[in-house]
Amino acid sequence: MSGAEAPVAVKLGGSLAFSQNLQQWVAACGACAGSVIIVPGGGPFADAVRAAQSRMAFDDRAAHEMAVLAMEQYGRALASGNPLLSLADTPDAIRHCLAARRVPVWMPGRMVFDAPDIAPSWDITSDSLAAWLSGRIGADRLILVKSVDLASRRETCESLAASGIVDKALPRYLRTSALRCSILGPTDHTAAIAVIRDGAPIGLCIE
Repeated sequence: MSGAEAPVAVKLGGSLAFSQNLQQWVAACGACAGSVIIVPGGGPFADAVRAAQSRMAFDDRAAHEMAVLAMEQYGRALASGNPLLSLADTPDAIRHCLAARRVPVWMPGRMVFDAPDIAPSWDITSDSLAAWLSGRIGADRLILVKSVDLASRRETCESLAASGIVDKALPRYLRTSALRCSILGPTDHTAAIAVIRDGAPIGLCIE
């Protein structure tokens, strides 16, 4: 998939899990069925992994795999609320969903667990995994949906990583791709439809 057919990846942050805006975001993605892929964050499910690691002292590989499964839990919850959303765990499954004018919700475990270029570390979260997936399936744009104040219109990825808005590994993943990446806030769901369909420039552009 390339050019006009290139899909847009939308990472729905886990901070939206209990937000009144979540269903509006799901509906916005549904309105763009065939053009958008949802990458679920980890949300409260990943928070549970962090809390358990601090008490049980399991290693980072176990924590990494459990956090990836947390993304799958969040993704299953998202897909349960809209008939246009379908779970997809491989590039072929994603392409099949898009061709059928549906919205694939990525289940990352199958692709991520044995990937040699993904280290088992909390430095790599769903932000970087969304960028990694975008490269694998030919997306040309990544939208990170986060519960943040978007006072600025343009920021470097390094500064965003330093402030904890994106994960520490995202600058490296973006440097190795031509992927356009931006951040939208929790109430930008209506405007996101124009972004997905037309590439309209809104939100915070990551340089």
